[in-house]
Amino acid sequence: MGIQNIGATVVGGCSVACLNLEATAQLMLDLARAPARKEGPYYLTSVNGEVLARRFFDRDFAKLIDCADSIAADGQPLVVASKLFSQKKPLPERVATTDLYPLVARLAQDTGASFYLLGASEEVNRAAYEATRRIAPRLNIVGRSHGFLKGAALEAKLDEINALAPDILWLAMGVPLEQQFVRDYAHRLKNVKMIKTSGGLFDFVAGAKKRAPKWMQLIGLEWAFRLKLEPRRLFKRYLTTNPVAAYLLLTQTH
Repeated sequence: MGIQNIGATVVGGCSVACLNLEATAQLMLDLARAPARKEGPYYLTSVNGEVLARRFFDRDFAKLIDCADSIAADGQPLVVASKLFSQKKPLPERVATTDLYPLVARLAQDTGASFYLLGASEEVNRAAYEATRRIAPRLNIVGRSHGFLKGAALEAKLDEINALAPDILWLAMGVPLEQQFVRDYAHRLKNVKMIKTSGGLFDFVAGAKKRAPKWMQLIGLEWAFRLKLEPRRLFKRYLTTNPVAAYLLLTQTH
């Protein structure tokens, strides 16, 4: 059982944490204060409509999601569905990683929790690091690296991260690569207290991509804003995943 699954609600067939943004940040900071687990880092991930659809179609991917210690709702449609159909406690709010990250960064300045930023291109990763320094100038960032590592370079990087022992490893490789990374390499990171999968987080922190206006986020149309910006990359994805996600939210939320 996950660290907070007792308070979880099934949304779209997935067990999702009934935590708001502030409580999720506090959970991470509490774990950062605790000793590292002998079995390896806690694994925190998120689900949105696309992830729900992938989880439905791919049993192996579903296992990678469901084994997480905590699963956050990074999609407003999940929150709406839980309020309409949940027989338990509905989700209090969307917990977008792009909102969670600066909150945890600012709070970590006072708690002493340390970060490592792994993922994205070198340019985006560096820009995200610099932006984080501006957001939280006293934050302890012990290291950073782009996510395009293989072979000996990857092996060396795993050893480096483990030696640096960050409290929170922000892993931004996108779905499903970051979940596969946790499966394949978390056991090599025994000194890391937790891994938070982060999707395209660094692109938004760096300013390489824009977020939708707040009103579009609140009514669950952030995907439409992103589709307008990146139609070639996202059209097929949303065409195939959005209807499935809607079906799952309607029929497998309880």
